[in-house]
Amino acid sequence: MKQLMFPLICGILTLGSCKQEGINVEKEMKKAMTQYEAMLKAHPDTLKFPQSLKTDGSYLDQSSDWWCSGFFGGTLWLLYEYNKDQKWKEAANQWTWAVQREQYNTTTHDLGFMIYYPFGNGYRLTGDTGYIPVLLQGARSLASRFDSARGVIKSWDSFKSYNYPVIIDNMMNLDFLFWASRKMNDKTLYDICIKHADATLKNHFRPDFSSYHVVCYGPSGEVLFKGTHQGYSDSSAWARGQAWALYGYVTMYRETKDQKYLNQAIGIADFYLNHPNLPEDKIPYWDFNAPGIPNEERDVSAGAITCSALFELQEYVSPEKRTVYLGQAKKMLQSLCSAPYRTETGESGNFLLKHSVGYKPGGIEVDVPLIYADYYYLEALLRYDALNNKKKN
Repeated sequence: MKQLMFPLICGILTLGSCKQEGINVEKEMKKAMTQYEAMLKAHPDTLKFPQSLKTDGSYLDQSSDWWCSGFFGGTLWLLYEYNKDQKWKEAANQWTWAVQREQYNTTTHDLGFMIYYPFGNGYRLTGDTGYIPVLLQGARSLASRFDSARGVIKSWDSFKSYNYPVIIDNMMNLDFLFWASRKMNDKTLYDICIKHADATLKNHFRPDFSSYHVVCYGPSGEVLFKGTHQGYSDSSAWARGQAWALYGYVTMYRETKDQKYLNQAIGIADFYLNHPNLPEDKIPYWDFNAPGIPNEERDVSAGAITCSALFELQEYVSPEKRTVYLGQAKKMLQSLCSAPYRTETGESGNFLLKHSVGYKPGGIEVDVPLIYADYYYLEALLRYDALNNKKKN
C-alpha cells in the first residue's frame, strides 16, 4: 500500500542533526505522548471527539459527524507509528472505529479527514484488512458528491444564495479517492480526482497563485461566485486556504506525476514563502491580508499544514528549490517546537500547539488549540525524522 500522507522522502541534501537544528524529534514525540495520554484519560466517551477549548478552558468536543472527528484517531496512529507501543495501537483503533458510522455520510466532502485519516493510517500501519470495507464505503460516499456536469465535488450544500459551493479545502480529500481507486481498480475515482483538481486549478487561483476560499458553480459548470467564508475578504489570501491548496497539489503530483500539478504547488509555495506579510518565524497570520497586521492572530494550523507539505514538496523539485523549501520547512518546524506555539504538559488541555484560528470573521475558534494542527505537526515531525534517518542509513 502506498503510504498514506507519508510517502518516503528521498531528499539527497546533506542534513544536520536534529539537535544542531534545534529540533529534537525524540523529545517532542515523548512529550506529545505524555500529553495525549492525559487527553485520552479526559475523554473516556468515544462519542465526544476533542476539537479545541472553550473560553473557560474546558474541552470543546464534537460528535462524529463533525468534519474534524477523524483527526484524533489519526493523531494516535502517528504516535503509534513513532514508537510502536501497543497501547497507542489500541487507543488509535478504538477512536478509529468510533467514526465508522460516517462511512455512509453523503452530506459532507470531508470524509478524507473523517474516514481516511483514522482508517487509512490504521490499515497502512497494521495491514488489518478489517479497515478496508469502511474505507471503500467512505470513498463511495465522498464520490457521490461529484457532479459530472460541473466537474467538481460539492463541498457544502449551500453558500449565500448558491447551491453548489466548492472550497479549496476539498483538495485534501482527493488522496482518499486515489487510494480507493487503486484498491478497487476503479478508474472512475481516479478521473474524479483529475477533473476536480483541474477545475480547481482553473477557477480557484489568482495570477499570483493565491487561492480563493469558495467558488460557486452553476448547473453547467459556470462560475457564479469567487470569494471567502473564513478569510478576511473575498480578495484576500486566507492562510489555511493557501496551506490546503499547497498540500493538495503536492498530493496531485505524487499521484499523477503530471508536471502541471508540480508547477502549481511550486507557485503556491513561492507565493506563501515570499509574501511580505509572512513573519520571520514563518508562522502566518490567519490571513495574509488581515488589516491589523502585525497585531493579528497567527494561525499555527496553517503553519503546520504548510510545513508538512514542504517536507514532501522538496523531494520533487530541483536542487536549488529543494534547498529553499527544506530550509523553510525546518524554520517552520523549529518555530512549532518552541514558544509561544508549543504547549507544555498540562497546558491548554494537553493539545500540542497553541494559537490557531478556525473562523475569525465568525468569532469561532480564534487563538486556540485545534486538533488538526496537532495532526499535521506530528506528521511534519515524522517527515523530518524520515529525512534524517535516510541520511544516517
